[in-house]
Amino acid sequence: MLSQKTIDIVKSTAPVLEVKGTEITSVFYKNLFAAHPELLNIFNHVNQKKGRQQTALANTVYAAAQHIDQLEALLPAVKQIAHKHRSLGVKPEHYPIVGEHLLGAIKEVLGDAATDEIIQAWADAYGVIAGVFIDVEEQMYVEAEQKEAGFRNYKPFVVAKKVKESDVITSFYLKPQDGDKVPSYHPGQYISVRLTIPGQENAHIRQYSLSSGHKEEYFRISVKKEAEFNPNGIVSSYLHDNAEAGSVIEVSAPAGDFYLNEENNGNKVALISGGVGITPMMSMLETIAQTTPDRPTAFIHASKNEGVQAFRNDIDELMDGLENGETCYILENPDNVSLCHFSGYVNKEILATYVASDTECYVCGPAPFMKAVIMKLKEIGLQEDKIHFEFFGPAMNLSAVDEKEKVRA
Repeated sequence: MLSQKTIDIVKSTAPVLEVKGTEITSVFYKNLFAAHPELLNIFNHVNQKKGRQQTALANTVYAAAQHIDQLEALLPAVKQIAHKHRSLGVKPEHYPIVGEHLLGAIKEVLGDAATDEIIQAWADAYGVIAGVFIDVEEQMYVEAEQKEAGFRNYKPFVVAKKVKESDVITSFYLKPQDGDKVPSYHPGQYISVRLTIPGQENAHIRQYSLSSGHKEEYFRISVKKEAEFNPNGIVSSYLHDNAEAGSVIEVSAPAGDFYLNEENNGNKVALISGGVGITPMMSMLETIAQTTPDRPTAFIHASKNEGVQAFRNDIDELMDGLENGETCYILENPDNVSLCHFSGYVNKEILATYVASDTECYVCGPAPFMKAVIMKLKEIGLQEDKIHFEFFGPAMNLSAVDEKEKVRA
């Protein structure tokens, strides 16, 4: 339990953390990895290079300072981060290491302004916050382990099949090497894939949405191959070019808090995606088709052209099995306009055709795409609790997404 004095000191640091937060977290990660290079086997190197991880942590620290006297307000964010941590394999023994270097970074950046009293207050606060994360994550580890066919950490899976879905997306069917079944999951959740790539000093971890409804025999992920010059392409290129039937890769148990609400089956649902953001939507759509085919459903997908659009035949077949299904394909530069309902970009008029104010909307895709879609959904009249979305990688502030970027898949 924190003293009122500690709470007051921590809250008083919020304004400076708002300004200096990213500088502090950048120093933190630099010092952390210098002292503990083994932790590079857990963190996504690309998010580090892009500064996204630093910004995400800075936002979390700032929020903690603001709400240190009401940590329950942070619980939704804690759970979202805890899902990521559990899927990455973060352990309780990592938290003291992080705390040491976070306090050191605060002192290094703020200098004399970070008095002994402030550092001690933050040490006390960090201990409480870390305890919350450790408890929530342990509950998630136990839940993952106690499921039928569940497991706690990473487990070897064999690539059973590899299927090309478009010019840039390939599906990998992953079966447990031990011959067991796979645990159940919510449609929309993801798994982590951990690879040891020849020539790379550290392991690389990426999180991929499960792209089919639950099957007892396998997980399916559908991976977009990034350009070779893109650092994010290290893992996707390796999977596309080197993973074949029989290849063994390490996989985490399913995680994530972005998934279809299967209890509210009466409400219309709209699955809205751009590019490879289609992958969790395929899991949701297949689940609806299998369990509640009478549920009104709109499937709205935007992509650059026909060549990069995945799952067209699968979507059409699943939608044909629904009693009240609507499909909308939007292509930025179609080679054949008859193959899409609209050409160009997603706009308010298109969304209003398929979405009413009480529709449950699920959105996934590149950040500029999501920003535009979410803004337009709110203009239509949807409340925030009707709009569910997921970022690729660390959570971002939508308001910080570049308005000038083209909104396409």
